[in-house]
Amino acid sequence: MSEFAEVLRQFSTAQKPAKGASVYTLFVNRPAGRLLAAVAYRIGATPNHLTLLGAMFTFPALAAVALVPPGWVSSACVCAALATGFALDSADGQLARRQRSGSPSGEWLDHVLDCGKIVTLHLVVLVAFYRFFTLPSPAFLLAPMAFEFASVVIFFAGILTEKLKRRGAADGTAAPSPALRSLLLLPVDYGVTCFSFLFLGSQHVFLSLYCTLLVAHLLFMAAFLVKWFRELR
Repeated sequence: MSEFAEVLRQFSTAQKPAKGASVYTLFVNRPAGRLLAAVAYRIGATPNHLTLLGAMFTFPALAAVALVPPGWVSSACVCAALATGFALDSADGQLARRQRSGSPSGEWLDHVLDCGKIVTLHLVVLVAFYRFFTLPSPAFLLAPMAFEFASVVIFFAGILTEKLKRRGAADGTAAPSPALRSLLLLPVDYGVTCFSFLFLGSQHVFLSLYCTLLVAHLLFMAAFLVKWFRELR
């Protein structure tokens, strides 16, 4: 036990910067990922193992959203599986940094699966809306399409900006304090979207939460695109 505690302590000193991370990522997902990464380190697993294990939690849960009529038990299982998959997505990067085993192929696999889960998440919500929900209007079927558009643009543009940004370039845009920024980013954290599925068993509550997160993503997408374009200039 003392050896595991020491491994866990070593992981805690090799974390990514807090900049750009929400409260959920900082205080829930990364600590959970750190615990999983420490376990993986002890048993000799690789970052790719954790990446694939995360996919094994995520994609069956997403399939259940489209195939199984929503109820409170199934909603809790979907939420738990998605949150676990997200924690494993954090764990693979932490393990790679600890083992110094990061590679282009590992990063490629991670990003491809991340993109796949973002696309699939909103596709299965669209199917669930059509099959199981009594929507106030057929226009609500457009919500998953708009959500997917915003999520994919944010994901792709964020990665591309990170790749293109010059090292050491000054960011000329004003930024709020780290604590405030972490709170403001909470609505567009993937983990919050995962936990919204806990309420899938209540059509009214889930629809309200989903549409609220959609509006947040659209607003943040516009703000992010302006910010990132100015940084690259």
